[in-house]
Amino acid sequence: MNDASNNQGRLVLLTGATGFVGGRLLPVLSGAGYRVRCLARDPQHLRPRLPPGAEAVRGDLLDPDSLAAAMKGVEVAWYLVHSLAAGGRFDEQERAAARNFAEAAAVAGLRRIVYLGGLGRGAELSAHLASRQEVGRILREGRVPTIELRASIIIGSGSFSFEMIRALVDRLPVMVTPRWVRRRAQPIAIEDVLAYLLAAADVPVEGSAVFEIGGPDQASYLDIMREYARQRGLRRWIIPVPVLTPRLSSLWLRLVTPLNAAVGRKLIDSIVCDTVVKDRRALEVFNIRPRSLAEAIARALACEDQECALTRWSDARSSSGRIAGFGGSRFGSRLVDRRETWVPLPPAAAFAPIRGIGGSRGWYYGNLLWRIRGLIDQILGGVGLRRGRRDPDTVAVGDTIDFWRVEAFVPDSLLRLAAEMRVPGRAWLQFEADPRDGGTRLVQTAVFDPAGLAGLVYWYALWPIHRFVFAGMLKGIARAAVEHRLGSEHSDSASPSTA
Repeated sequence: MNDASNNQGRLVLLTGATGFVGGRLLPVLSGAGYRVRCLARDPQHLRPRLPPGAEAVRGDLLDPDSLAAAMKGVEVAWYLVHSLAAGGRFDEQERAAARNFAEAAAVAGLRRIVYLGGLGRGAELSAHLASRQEVGRILREGRVPTIELRASIIIGSGSFSFEMIRALVDRLPVMVTPRWVRRRAQPIAIEDVLAYLLAAADVPVEGSAVFEIGGPDQASYLDIMREYARQRGLRRWIIPVPVLTPRLSSLWLRLVTPLNAAVGRKLIDSIVCDTVVKDRRALEVFNIRPRSLAEAIARALACEDQECALTRWSDARSSSGRIAGFGGSRFGSRLVDRRETWVPLPPAAAFAPIRGIGGSRGWYYGNLLWRIRGLIDQILGGVGLRRGRRDPDTVAVGDTIDFWRVEAFVPDSLLRLAAEMRVPGRAWLQFEADPRDGGTRLVQTAVFDPAGLAGLVYWYALWPIHRFVFAGMLKGIARAAVEHRLGSEHSDSASPSTA
């Protein structure tokens, strides 16, 4: 099923490719051999992320006339959009979008639609969950057979639910928790959700069907918090309170996490009933055995250790996630300072100072401050700046550069350093060089994953100094690159020519 060789040339349509699930499904579909066409209101926003062979076309689900061209020649479509952050009558918009999509798919002659909805049953369903299930009903009642997959909490770096849980656990040594954190759910790893979505394209089912999917463990948000804290090595005291309204809960989230309060309110409103699997047919029809909660959390943390999350809830336009002014940008539990500049040089020349950073050359700005930081690290029992560099001009993965270690290196393109100094959390410093407009765009990104409250205090207390140093460092790198190039050109012109 879904053999890449069998999928060659098959054109499929993906909606919601800028979201958490859709953004991760995109490379999975491409890797399975499909020709992927992505529907987006703003294709320019999506095109830089497309894998080879994929395309982005303009389309708006509320504009039926824009859908016909996008669906031409398409065999299967994945419907992964919902209005989590929309205000007003979002349910009316969702119903209209689903009707438009179902009708356009029928006119275009699609073979199947795959839809990801939400678990939940009974009269207690929130407006948000009821709307998602209504969308599924509209699609199933259309003329194109639809496979609806219903999931509860999705565990993965970038999932709104997961980011909410870990932001609370990372930031609050003592948590006052309302009743909704005890509602039962059936968490499922993002990798398993993607496996179901991929397999749904060809699963041997006649007509339309609903499948409830989840991991093997039933757990509450409280259970997930405790498991996350265990894997992060954090001790947390959790105090239950009998009453905390959804509105107060959403304001509480806004105060202590980087998450959008409007989205948080809809999420909390959804936790009014248990969201567990009661129909186990998915395990009979699909050859997929989801991983446990502990494995899902471990996998999410391990993937983020290897590289930044592929997609996040904040990537989706609908999330309306906010960017912090003081302290840099906030993505999930991580704090990010990202800066860029442009130099009129080819990537090799622009990247040369980055390749030789640290050691005797220093850090191109504020070297006295770097030495003070190294001395403090030594006093605290760390390595300080004593290690220097193995070689002043070459670098390889695994090399040490002062109190950093090279985690990733692509010649003339990327250098990522992982911190090995004493710090309450984990830190990375990354440099990139991308050809742009006849020159090179240099991007410098500092990432900090704080360990609890101490990590947050550390980052924000040092932010004024970090801001000063990071800005100066990037300017210093750009200046060094230009000066080195000018010096090389002057040396070449001064050398005697030979006949």
